[in-house]
Amino acid sequence: MIKRLSAEFLGSLFLGASIIGSGIMGSILTRDIAIQLFINMSATVFMLFLIITLFGPISGGHFNPVVTLADLFQKRMSVQLAIYYVLVQIVGGTIGVFIANLMFNRKAIDPSTYGRSGNYLFLAEVVATAGLILIIHLLRHQNRGHMTAGVLAAWIGTAYFFTSSTSFANPAITFARSWSDTFSGISLKSVPLFILAQVIGAALGVLLTALLTAEKKEEDVFA
Repeated sequence: MIKRLSAEFLGSLFLGASIIGSGIMGSILTRDIAIQLFINMSATVFMLFLIITLFGPISGGHFNPVVTLADLFQKRMSVQLAIYYVLVQIVGGTIGVFIANLMFNRKAIDPSTYGRSGNYLFLAEVVATAGLILIIHLLRHQNRGHMTAGVLAAWIGTAYFFTSSTSFANPAITFARSWSDTFSGISLKSVPLFILAQVIGAALGVLLTALLTAEKKEEDVFA
């Protein structure tokens, strides 16, 4: 269990650090918001690919509480292990944000003032998270789990630009990002709305997977 939790901790730490660090770097390099977002997206996508590839064989490569909760719902892991996973994901992601702040000569704990609220952002997070869960579970059902790193990274990269929220899709990282008053931050008061949307999106992703993987019946006229 220690190896699995360590992998989840490190993966979450690297993910949190890459999201915040690349956001700060983008802000330093240019004032063009489109380029800043592209820099942020690129670093996030590459880091996701790396941590899922490296740590996936050890822990399953969750790094995200809704991924863990979806597995718990499907009885793929125990309640105790799921709790441990979520805790290390939150702690790892938050420490990663602290490290990113320090690497750019900022206070380690720098609460964000970047408010993100509105029904449109809520919908965006539902869509982004539903897609994430759907991808993971469909690939697993199709015995193509080895493709998860690339396909999931592609989804997040795409969702950065087609969703208004820029695709947080991760409660642990959403909370962690509230501790950096930078380009990639989110104010703590905006976090609950995002997390609620992500949980709903995860549930929708599970339901869509069940729909798409249901066994065919003899009376299925589309068979």
